[in-house]
Amino acid sequence: MIRIVIADDHHIVRRGLLFFLKTQKDIEIVGEAKNGKEAVELAETLRPDVILMDLVMPEMDGIEATKQIVGRNIPSKVLILTSFSDQDHVIPAIRAGATGYQLKDVEPDQLIESIRSVYRGESQLHPKVTSHVMSHFTNGHGSRNLHEELTKRELEVLSEIAKGKSNKEIASTLFITEKTVKTHVSNILAKLELADRTQAALYAVKHGIA
Repeated sequence: MIRIVIADDHHIVRRGLLFFLKTQKDIEIVGEAKNGKEAVELAETLRPDVILMDLVMPEMDGIEATKQIVGRNIPSKVLILTSFSDQDHVIPAIRAGATGYQLKDVEPDQLIESIRSVYRGESQLHPKVTSHVMSHFTNGHGSRNLHEELTKRELEVLSEIAKGKSNKEIASTLFITEKTVKTHVSNILAKLELADRTQAALYAVKHGIA
């Protein structure tokens, strides 16, 4: 079962998501939050697999909540579910550590697939969002090919990250230990000046490494 917390300040949105997600046999709703502060508290206590996070909420917004969840090393994956697709919302959310970003007008079946993908550790971005992220990388790094600093093994690990594989799966594929994979991932993020695996995966796709 994929254990989910819904964080949204609109009661009717939470009710609608709850009603719909309950129809899925592999999904269980374990909590609801009406602001970012409650989302962090529920993440801490319930340790859900996925948090559906709205961005604009009282007391604490979704970006700050995501930062705190990631910063506290809570294993929950954050899937942003919002009405905003502009760069001013998208980039800060990805930088905060969100694994996925979907819009509220997404088709129900696509939302379910996004939840399952994020649960598996794969990056899931709405098409309108992807263009902003790619543009940000281009503007941010210019013509610098930071991946030229990566070793052959680090490039192999980066390629596997872009496929959505977990550290355990990468270790099995490359016949190395999971601890070694973690070390490679840390080195990759440092050399590429990236914050998390989602950004690394996008970088790999943009530069043809995947």
